[in-house]
Amino acid sequence: MTVLWEADTAAAKKYRLVLGEDVELVSHANQVVRSLEEDAAQQLVVIGADIPATAACELAETLRVQRSPAGVVLLRHRLEVALLAQALRSGVREVVQADDQAAIADAVRRSRSLTAQLVGESGQSAGRGRIVTVFSAKGGVGKTTLSTNVAAYLATTGARTLLVDLDLMFGDVAISLQLMPNGSVGDIVPMSGHLDRQGVESVVATHQESGLDVLAAPAEPGEADRIPAEAVLELLRVARTGYDYVVVDTPPSFTEHVLAALDVSDLVLLIATLDIPAVKNLRIAMDTLDTLGAPVENRRVVLNRAGLKVGLGVDEVAAALKQPIAAEIPNSVNVPATVNRGVPIVLDEPGGPVAQAIRHLTDQEIRRHFGETVQDNTTKRTFGLLRSRR
Repeated sequence: MTVLWEADTAAAKKYRLVLGEDVELVSHANQVVRSLEEDAAQQLVVIGADIPATAACELAETLRVQRSPAGVVLLRHRLEVALLAQALRSGVREVVQADDQAAIADAVRRSRSLTAQLVGESGQSAGRGRIVTVFSAKGGVGKTTLSTNVAAYLATTGARTLLVDLDLMFGDVAISLQLMPNGSVGDIVPMSGHLDRQGVESVVATHQESGLDVLAAPAEPGEADRIPAEAVLELLRVARTGYDYVVVDTPPSFTEHVLAALDVSDLVLLIATLDIPAVKNLRIAMDTLDTLGAPVENRRVVLNRAGLKVGLGVDEVAAALKQPIAAEIPNSVNVPATVNRGVPIVLDEPGGPVAQAIRHLTDQEIRRHFGETVQDNTTKRTFGLLRSRR
């Protein structure tokens, strides 16, 4: 099917000969995006001659990041050199004279052919992995420790897993796993607009004990300002085509990079602890997510360092957050020791209460949520992407 963005309601009939019978006519850019999200088979967008060039180019830039295989063909009453340059920079594949039916037909054919090649190369037709973002509105709650352990455990189950450190200024994922990465999130910026699986794999480091792939935060905090949110969005969309799970560790604030990650996340783990400032901040964060339209059903509240006798109970936290606690991770002095050794506690002390709680959280709230049947440490995978590690 072809999506035709045109103000003229009779346009579908006008271009039926070159676009075919299966044309969806829309009148706004957001309708184009929604149509492509709802139907993966739609991979061609034709923008009519009366749509302003600026709006057309903005849409093309959006689709280049969000739906890179989708092709955009722009129709114009007159072909101008300046417009051609602007359109091509924005990601428009071809600009065609609106009254040249033969040229439109050729442009459509070439775009569909290129899309077929891109889909074949990226494997997007085979399905997609799941993005799990770990967030807390307060620092020091054990978010990175939980992210690394959940991701490491997922990797040991046979799922191809990537852990992305999105705390771009002060990320600790690499040092927590004692990795010396050759690349970082900052290295994807030069590849923006044409990032593929090979590009992502070229900048990850592998944690040998678990088989987990890690994309570290930049070594210098100043690099964070040079990483646009659009690059992070493209990274996550590409990563999910090559990994079964993408776990995202975040800073304790709603940066533009975090908002980009939340926008494409399939599940969000919200970390709370037994202290009033952490609960208050998390409640505000959840209200913000509500305002942004993030689905409540895709959130899980995890209480870390549970069991401490500090005058605040689990029921009180759940009542303050207005959401049940999905999992409780007990407090243990062994956790900092494993962090200092660079070994996730799920590997270092697999029989301990913390490791058991993290495995239970991962099995019940993540793997089972995404259609895996978890029984006695065995798994039946049903969503198609999982396979043997390379």
